[in-house]
Amino acid sequence: MNWTQVYDPMQNLALSSLLAAIPIIVIFYLLAIRRSPGQIAGALALVSAILVAIFVYQMPPGLAITSAAMGALYGIFPIFWIVITAIFIYNLTVETGQFQIVKDSIATITDDRRLQALLIAFGFGAFLEGAAGFGTPVAISAGMLVGLGFNPLYAAGLCLIANTAPVAFGGIGIPIIVAGQVTGLDTMKISAMVGRQLPFLSIIIPIWLVVLMSGWKAAKEVLPACLVAGISFAGVQWFSSNYIGPELPDILSSLACIVALTIFLKYWKPANIWRFENEPAPTLVADRAALTLGKVLKAWSPFIILTVMVILWGLKPVVASLNTVSVNWIVPGLDKLVTQVAPIAKQPVALAALYKINWLSAAGTALFIASILTAAVLGVGPSRFIAVFAKTFNQLLKPLITIPCVLGLAYVMNYSGMSSTLGLFLAGSGSLFPFFSPFLGWLGVFLTGSDTSANALFGNLQSVTGQQIGVDPILTVAGNSSGGVCGKMISPQSIAVATAATGLVGKEGDLFSFTVKHSLVLAVIVGLITYVQAYWLNWMIP
Repeated sequence: MNWTQVYDPMQNLALSSLLAAIPIIVIFYLLAIRRSPGQIAGALALVSAILVAIFVYQMPPGLAITSAAMGALYGIFPIFWIVITAIFIYNLTVETGQFQIVKDSIATITDDRRLQALLIAFGFGAFLEGAAGFGTPVAISAGMLVGLGFNPLYAAGLCLIANTAPVAFGGIGIPIIVAGQVTGLDTMKISAMVGRQLPFLSIIIPIWLVVLMSGWKAAKEVLPACLVAGISFAGVQWFSSNYIGPELPDILSSLACIVALTIFLKYWKPANIWRFENEPAPTLVADRAALTLGKVLKAWSPFIILTVMVILWGLKPVVASLNTVSVNWIVPGLDKLVTQVAPIAKQPVALAALYKINWLSAAGTALFIASILTAAVLGVGPSRFIAVFAKTFNQLLKPLITIPCVLGLAYVMNYSGMSSTLGLFLAGSGSLFPFFSPFLGWLGVFLTGSDTSANALFGNLQSVTGQQIGVDPILTVAGNSSGGVCGKMISPQSIAVATAATGLVGKEGDLFSFTVKHSLVLAVIVGLITYVQAYWLNWMIP
């Protein structure tokens, strides 16, 4: 039985929007106020979305539950498949002791705290965000800085702020991939658009970090290094997001930043070595003589292999060949049974429900093959390989619930028309919406701790609202992801990870106060960029 979407079920758009926002209010309350675990907040928000769809929007229960199940399936594959394989590779390097060499190879480049922050919090943190994401960058880089002698609060705060630049392309591009799946827009165009917004922040962030650490006077002493870090990162971020895809911008730009800064520091030194007042003695002291080129290359080999595999899997001829074995499953009980009508669609459209199982061409499969090659290079036998994978799976049991719930929530809101209702209401902000668009992503990441989840929640809403006000939806969807990165540093999950990594458990309020003003100012900057691109620089939209 076909069902037609209704966008104003209460005959009052404000009231309909309030009811449509119930799942978002539920997840906000549970995460921000009750501080509930992500998997509980996600599950309850999904249940509330199904209930609103059925009882307010009069969506047949079968359609509502099937749309939730389809979203959950996408949460498991390809999304969770990418997450688990990426973190698995990282865990292999930790279990074999190679990650210690990776850390030492960075820590031995300079003794200046300002430059160490650039290398570790900005450069290496971005690398970890690209390779694994999911809290790994802040946990590892903040712990490294404390080991080097940083004040724990500064270490945690700096890593949270530095993590702004790479979040939109984190975890092998998952946020952008999800934005494309949820909205039906071209993923490559979304990637390109985000790559024409975030590089502006990427140039600013290194300077921002050093000024925050040491003040403007001391920051001027290392301004050349800040510019080398920011420009090298931003340039490769722009190029890779526009011409390669969403999977590799973080990895390639962070490597470019680390290499460029390392080479630069071989020939340039600041006038003074800067350290914190009364800082503790460093506990992480590397043996420079023991770090031979062979040892360093071996330690970095998992991430080199990962990069090569993802590049190969992104080549169009390779993708076309691998997709020949994909399975396209038409979802029974949902396919072509929901009709989208005006004003959301120009003419009635029966929404397709196709679950694509591209098991061989999926980015997660490329990473899994990379993990096998990594195991061979690092000498990890089959039994140890399986044991580490099992450990990784156990580590991600909670995300295995959270991710499908949030994707299911997004699909229910999209198929029921709830996100369209909110989009129509937000379209009331008219020409100002491009400025506010990034704040919606900011709110989503604050609530969920994930740019991926924020895109799943609000991606379609951004697309609908963009269409309603006559702005290319590619820009507003990209604005959601770009604005979302500014909310990462204040999300309860991120702060919990940072405090755990730096021994600051119980000081979450202090860390929130440390980062919140930076979060808001950066979100305003992204809002202004998006607004200017919408009306004065719209040639920048791909």
